[in-house]
Amino acid sequence: MKVGYVRVSTQEQNTARQEILMHDLDVEKVYIDKASGKDTARKELQAMLLYVREGDTVIVESYSRLARSTRDLLDIIETLKGKGVEFISKKENIDTSTPAGRLMLTVFAGLYQFEREVTLERQREGIAIAKQAGKYKGRKPIAVDGLKFSSLYADWKAGNITAVAMQKLLGLTAPTFYRRVREHEGRA
Repeated sequence: MKVGYVRVSTQEQNTARQEILMHDLDVEKVYIDKASGKDTARKELQAMLLYVREGDTVIVESYSRLARSTRDLLDIIETLKGKGVEFISKKENIDTSTPAGRLMLTVFAGLYQFEREVTLERQREGIAIAKQAGKYKGRKPIAVDGLKFSSLYADWKAGNITAVAMQKLLGLTAPTFYRRVREHEGRA
């Protein structure tokens, strides 16, 4: 089955151009969102993702109608792929049922990964510069009452309390809890 997805950013915008394309392509079912593409929490997008099944093809006028960010686009495509559903974007001439279409998506994935790594590298460089200038000291450590921790630690080691219960009583996440346990055991 051909399933179309149409999106405009606001209630005032017109979907006619995209709907005509869906009609011309003999799309059997169309989902229409009038919402920002800033994320994937859109009612009709989610309904469409639940509806499609193996053998279906999702068609959009442009991949920007499906997702604004490359990461969201790739996540949606991966969801479709997992369900055995193909994807076609008319404007960009992407069709995941063809080798060329799959290549285009691979290129998008590579560009996303590159962009992400460059962003993280810039972030690390910025933090290093800020540290050198004395303007960045990292996150402040979470304060934990040492006596309370020691008492609960003894109960935990004796099997009188679970790690999860101890985390809740101390207001700690699991990684912070286990880091504190290692620090405590290192001191002992």
